[in-house]
Amino acid sequence: MVAAKGFAVRVFAASYKDMIRVSVVMAALLLGGWFRASAAELKTVDKVDLSRYAGKWYEVARLPNWFEKKCDRDVTAEYTLEGNVVRVRNRCVKADGTPTVSEGKALVVDTATHAKLKVTFFWPFYGKYWVIGLDPDYRWAVVGEPGRKYLWVLSRTPELSREDWARVDRVIGESGYQGSGLVRAGH
Repeated sequence: MVAAKGFAVRVFAASYKDMIRVSVVMAALLLGGWFRASAAELKTVDKVDLSRYAGKWYEVARLPNWFEKKCDRDVTAEYTLEGNVVRVRNRCVKADGTPTVSEGKALVVDTATHAKLKVTFFWPFYGKYWVIGLDPDYRWAVVGEPGRKYLWVLSRTPELSREDWARVDRVIGESGYQGSGLVRAGH
């Protein structure tokens, strides 16, 4: 019976030490993530004129994502203003040649700049849509989200000039994204 008590004390002591180690590691990971996230907040553009932003955009590049996995080419987004709501119509062509369309809506989150929106295609789920780069003439835009999992490069034309790509690359790099993972869209 004494041996059994000693075993129980050793098991408790070992598991208590393991719990302390796990707690310390988890606290370090959580604090490290908090400091990293707070130190590298994603910056948006100063102002977006939604009436100028409305219309058809070509997706010229993106970070790979699960919801566009089947899109092979001819990816476009069309934005239409309806009061305080932005209607979204995304289109693409799959590898087998069939077109696909997704319709959703965007709501302005930051009413001072209009650069932060939330978009839904499947209510009640919303994704963050932040304009982080925008050509002064609204010829191209870079759209991301604070977690830096998603990124899109949009253009009013199917291709960007070399000079515009240089500007877009600078926005992507300054925003903390890894531009090397971009998938260029075919049109």
